[in-house]
Amino acid sequence: MKITSVDIIKAPTKDSTSGYKWNPVFVRINTDEGISGFGEVGLAYANASQAGFGMAVDFAKLIIGMDPMNNEEIWNKLHRTTFWGMGGGTVIFSGISAIDIALWDIKGKALGVPVYKLLGGKTNTKLRTYASQIQFGWSKESQSLVKPEEYAQAARDAIADGYNCIKVDPIGYDLEGIWMGWSNYGILENRQLQIAVDRVAAIREAGGPDLDIIIELHSLTDTNTAIQLGRELEKFRCFYYEEPTQPLNASLFKEIDREVKIPLATGERSYSRWGFRKFFEDRSISIIQPDLCNTGGITEGKKICDMAHVYDIGVQIHVCGGPISTAAALQLEAVIPNFVIHEHHQMALVKDNIDLCKYDYQPKNGYFEIPERPGIGQELTDETIKNSPLMVTIK
Repeated sequence: MKITSVDIIKAPTKDSTSGYKWNPVFVRINTDEGISGFGEVGLAYANASQAGFGMAVDFAKLIIGMDPMNNEEIWNKLHRTTFWGMGGGTVIFSGISAIDIALWDIKGKALGVPVYKLLGGKTNTKLRTYASQIQFGWSKESQSLVKPEEYAQAARDAIADGYNCIKVDPIGYDLEGIWMGWSNYGILENRQLQIAVDRVAAIREAGGPDLDIIIELHSLTDTNTAIQLGRELEKFRCFYYEEPTQPLNASLFKEIDREVKIPLATGERSYSRWGFRKFFEDRSISIIQPDLCNTGGITEGKKICDMAHVYDIGVQIHVCGGPISTAAALQLEAVIPNFVIHEHHQMALVKDNIDLCKYDYQPKNGYFEIPERPGIGQELTDETIKNSPLMVTIK
């Protein structure tokens, strides 16, 4: 089997009503045997989708004529022979990821089995799932929540859908509903600290003692403010404390871990085994959150998760993208013994996002079942491809 062409596809989406930028980019790898595989560039959100699109174009040129079943060979070619690959980074590894996921999709389809069977088979028959980012509300339309009672209602909405775990960023929106509208660096003002505490308190009261609450900080805080806020939130018995500061200085996580009695998590902005190594060695985090669409794909993601297992570190795959991202995560999470919980982002409820692909995978009563279709079990619709505002085909 040979790779004959690669399509890089910018999805026909629009920004959410909350101002959240959403621009997924996908790849489709085509072969001489008529089998195609789909992958996703993990830069759907925020401000890097054009760079990811360009990276996928550049890398696609290097794999034409290669055997798509040789994913290790292709991964190492993209990593080692492209000069910039060994320097890593968000855009480089997002390009590698999209291609790698598509290769696994081809392999599963060619052999007639779901990818999880090629990775070693199930150790998990169903996957506990949490409702992620409820500061955007928990409905089919994104919102900008400000008042504690709004956060409580979003928690109740998620609980009504069967979830017993939610994630919230209590400091992202200021009192005017503007994302990052106030500074979270240095020392938090008392008013700012109190509103964050009040939001989490409202969620705890709405959810009761059995609700698990993940605190998401998006690296908006620095070490000082993460410690300041974390100490105030300890009383709510939070499940874990995500991205309390940016991940380029692992020693700062160690300091936060000493001062805050909530397990730490990070990973969506760490790439490859080399990027995670420092966190494993100092054991500063309890949960890793690699994103298969930007950390190096399924090939690299499996290796990262296996390394984490050696250090008794749990895994929550970061899922914040189109439906291809969800499908890839479910395949790997089915296999790894150190799986903790699956992330189901609020954008996974949005119709424009769901309609990009053929199948709508949603959890039932807070648990995901693993798709049994060959490959990753997900494909773009013909309509999505036809209506793409930008598509480049490399032959």
